[in-house]
Amino acid sequence: MAKTETRTDASERFTDEERDAMKQRNRELKSSKKLTPQDQLAELLAKIESFDETDRPLAERIHRLITEAAPDLAPRLWYGMPAYYKGTKNIVFFQPAAKFKARYSTLGFNDAAALDDGTMWPVAYAITTLTPEDEERITELVRRAAGTA
Repeated sequence: MAKTETRTDASERFTDEERDAMKQRNRELKSSKKLTPQDQLAELLAKIESFDETDRPLAERIHRLITEAAPDLAPRLWYGMPAYYKGTKNIVFFQPAAKFKARYSTLGFNDAAALDDGTMWPVAYAITTLTPEDEERITELVRRAAGTA
């Protein structure tokens, strides 16, 4: 007996937040060739400014830490989130908790980040607040990820 496949539409496969992120990414890709690095930075800072009172201070501090630790990384949006690129490769990003209704924000590193450590290593970190120790760790991670450590 042949097995029939049930098709579902996008509304059943993706959350509203996921669909919104995909739409944001599509807009980013269309506009990326038109925007100067200064425009991309302005977009990123405006996005951070739009975050709620929990995510905004974390995103502002993360932005400062990343740009100080690896000034050669180019800030721009990625799926509507602050991200930092080396050339065309996204190295590190900040995902606000409110983006996907999570209980914590996330600092994430993509596969282009130079964080390899044996056969297994973390690529994302949950953040609820930042201590001076956390800031030192983030600075170290970003420098390693960007290849400047």
